Amino acid sequence: MKPNGASYGDFDEAARCGKTGETMSISALAEEETETKLNQLEQLKNFTKVVADTGDFETIKDFKPQDATTNPSLIFAATQKENYSRLLEQVLAERKSSGLSGPAQIEDTIDHLLVQFGCEILKIVPGRVSTETDARLSFNVEGTINKARQLIKLYEDRGIGRERVLIKIASTWEGINAAEQLQRDGIKCNMTLLFSLVQAARCAEAKVQLISPFVGRIYDWFKSANKRDYVGADDPGVQSVQEIYTYYKKYGYPTEVMGASFRNVGEIVELAGCDLLTISPELLGKLAASSEILERRLDPANAKAHDVARVATDEKSFRWLLNEDAMATEKTAEGIRKFAADIDKLEKFVAGKIQK
Repeated sequence: MKPNGASYGDFDEAARCGKTGETMSISALAEEETETKLNQLEQLKNFTKVVADTGDFETIKDFKPQDATTNPSLIFAATQKENYSRLLEQVLAERKSSGLSGPAQIEDTIDHLLVQFGCEILKIVPGRVSTETDARLSFNVEGTINKARQLIKLYEDRGIGRERVLIKIASTWEGINAAEQLQRDGIKCNMTLLFSLVQAARCAEAKVQLISPFVGRIYDWFKSANKRDYVGADDPGVQSVQEIYTYYKKYGYPTEVMGASFRNVGEIVELAGCDLLTISPELLGKLAASSEILERRLDPANAKAHDVARVATDEKSFRWLLNEDAMATEKTAEGIRKFAADIDKLEKFVAGKIQK
């Protein structure tokens, strides 16, 4: 008989380590088993693609994410750190002879800076990087398309194929229309600032590559509105992503669902099994430090069994349904304002550097 359910190989290994089958205790066996357990981050990677949500790419090497996402807020924060100032200085030196001046020079510098960060990130992650368009173009179809094409050109000029880049665009009616055209042109899009099923449904009909429903910002709104906290499966942000995931899998949409903007590990645990999850370095660290069991919560087979009604995605229906969702309307508008404010901050910072 094999004592305590252990294999003979276990005891042979113990003997080689100076322990015998007779003297090796149950606690020693348990200790060895604990040492070989996968941490929560490793467990999550078994059924969800893990994406790092940061502009501070040096902090993500140990977590080995597949992809990475950035936004103006993250890039602005990164440029304030001494270890990333070299990237801006490099761009300023390269663009000195561009012949541009004033606002055009500032815009050109920022475009190159965004791509410079993206290229550095792609040295670390094996997959894709998401680079965001100017939030001030969120209601400008032509402007968004032109900015996306410019960013892709800059990547391609640096030898980065467009298959490794996702262009982030706000999930407004105009933004989704721009993404629909870009997708036809072979430019893959990541629809950000997404807070509702109607936004997700329209993105799926537009055949965008990926959507990023914002879990934490939904949680923030309901916590503030209802003056109460939410935990686990009770979290409205978690429920929103579950609803979108179910809708996509039920109707066979290939658009990827990437939960984003997490406030705590509990939200991530509840969405294990989602196509992708983009996670901050802080929460990646907490997942890596925990060996608690993490089970798959979202599964395509279960989603297909649900009875889910289709959502109308024509312009009148889209605008009405979004208007009727106070949370989604307010958080989309707030997100655009905040990202636009960070672009303004980045412009002023870059302008100061150019004038030196």
